[in-house]
Amino acid sequence: MDIHTLLEQVKDGTLSIEEAQKELVKLPYEDIGCAKIDHHRSLRNGFGEVIYCAGKTVKQLREIYRVFFKRGENLMGTRASRQQYEAIKDDFPGLIYEEDAGILRLEFKKPMKWGCVAVLTGGTSDLAVAEEAAVTAEYFGCRVVRIYDVGVAGIHRLLSKMEDIRAANCVIAVAGMEGALPGVVAGLVERPVIAVPTSVGYGASFKGVAPLLTMLNSCAEGVAVVNIDNGFGAGYLAAQMNRMAEPESKE
Repeated sequence: MDIHTLLEQVKDGTLSIEEAQKELVKLPYEDIGCAKIDHHRSLRNGFGEVIYCAGKTVKQLREIYRVFFKRGENLMGTRASRQQYEAIKDDFPGLIYEEDAGILRLEFKKPMKWGCVAVLTGGTSDLAVAEEAAVTAEYFGCRVVRIYDVGVAGIHRLLSKMEDIRAANCVIAVAGMEGALPGVVAGLVERPVIAVPTSVGYGASFKGVAPLLTMLNSCAEGVAVVNIDNGFGAGYLAAQMNRMAEPESKE
């Protein structure tokens, strides 16, 4: 339960002061042993907590998701495997697994979609990272336009989509190999570009280091770079930019 809902329930008498006090005690965080659940994050940052699923045991994931399920709160987990989903899906009716993105989410309240984020890839091999970015942005309330396989090897493909790209509040450009796509896009649009290097490529791409360096050294202005394969970070940052572009979405 978020603080606004809690206060409304106290105001209309559906929640007693004593019950509200019990909820408020959990606001900073709730220690469940294997994790400290940050219920306060949406008040501080505008978006709720997200968990990283890779490396967590099935028992740990079940305990974490149970907290949010009981409270009727949305929760997104990144880098989740199908095996993790299969292991806990029967415990949480309505649990959704986005396989391409590797995202495991509970969604009690569907966010109102606002603004627009364009997600581009250099090639189809970048799709998993791009989908992590796209689904993250959607989870946090953005309308998302997906424009995939528009790398610089066939730049006419990119140029044919410029109208859709320019209509977005910000652009996420995902690319491996030499990582040229974000710099090219930034030279063509007036929107901020979030560059995501991927570990796709042959040996000299050094598992994403080569595109990372290309993106960091872009001569085109307005390029922000996240870590290698960090689709989540790009999607989150895009949601923040999109919200700033349309401040009424905060209400």
